[in-house]
Amino acid sequence: MPDWPQWIGIGAVLLLGYLGNELRRRNGGSRRSRGRGADRGGERAELRPRPGRSGAGDSSVGSPHSPTSPGRSGEAATRDLMPAEIRALRPSYAPEPDGEPDPGEIVWTWVPYAEHDGRGKDRPVLIIARIDAGSFAGCYLSTKEHRGFVSIGSGGWDPQGRESFLSPERVLRVQAQGMRREGQVLPRDRFEVAIRAVVAEHRIGR
Repeated sequence: MPDWPQWIGIGAVLLLGYLGNELRRRNGGSRRSRGRGADRGGERAELRPRPGRSGAGDSSVGSPHSPTSPGRSGEAATRDLMPAEIRALRPSYAPEPDGEPDPGEIVWTWVPYAEHDGRGKDRPVLIIARIDAGSFAGCYLSTKEHRGFVSIGSGGWDPQGRESFLSPERVLRVQAQGMRREGQVLPRDRFEVAIRAVVAEHRIGR
């Protein structure tokens, strides 16, 4: 007579062994699949970097966070003039083709945002007065018309030929070492329009 309990025990051991091997095989395949997926995802992230913002919607042609912008830091950093400094200015129109910045010319410098939180942008600035041998007063330009801004027309300072607007509210101190001079001169009639707005805003000479 067969020893049925013995055969049942052997069958149970074989069945458990088969099920264990099948479970390990499936788990191993799942881990390999996840590993390959992670590798492909890393390749996609590397081959398709997220594009940065160019800031091209305004009159700046460079990155608003470019570390090479003149006037961004150090002794040559561009800053806002204090009210007393603005009232002491004597605006003049004196552009000269001598390689030096002069009132009536448009230069490029780093302009801090009004929030003064460390951010800013490389912008064109109209020089309106000389402060001393190495520093000048200027107002920044924008291609966006904000309230209170004054149109000065278009010119070579904007590569797309867009109309520019001057902010008479903010008057900046720009150092000669903290600017790029590109030889752009604003016609005198447009310069006078800008100066009248700045004088009225700050009561210069009154």
